[in-house]
Amino acid sequence: QLQASGGGLVQAGDSLRLSCAASGRTFGTYAIAWFRRASGKEREFVAAINWGGVNKYYADSVKGRSTISRDNAKNTVYLQINSLKPEDTAVYLCAAERWGGGHNSDTYDYWGQGTQVTVSS
Repeated sequence: QLQASGGGLVQAGDSLRLSCAASGRTFGTYAIAWFRRASGKEREFVAAINWGGVNKYYADSVKGRSTISRDNAKNTVYLQINSLKPEDTAVYLCAAERWGGGHNSDTYDYWGQGTQVTVSS
């Protein structure tokens, strides 16, 4: 089970740290990814981290201003996004895939409910 948190209403230029907390004893064997779904748009990939935390992937839209990290002892993955823009407004969802990882949402088996991020201009 995945639970995303940390969203909120912020101003352009602010930062947020989103958290994805997981239950279970095999968290360390799962890649975790963040996707987002803006109103009226399709879900899109944001960032992913492999099971060991070594390989990280970012969408071009957030590359250079976000960092994905994980703490396997806490069963949690974090996504820090800096210099937020109004176009970052979306529901952010985290997803888990055993061993894998990448930008393709079809390969992820488990999904959380999401957390709303709203960036005002």
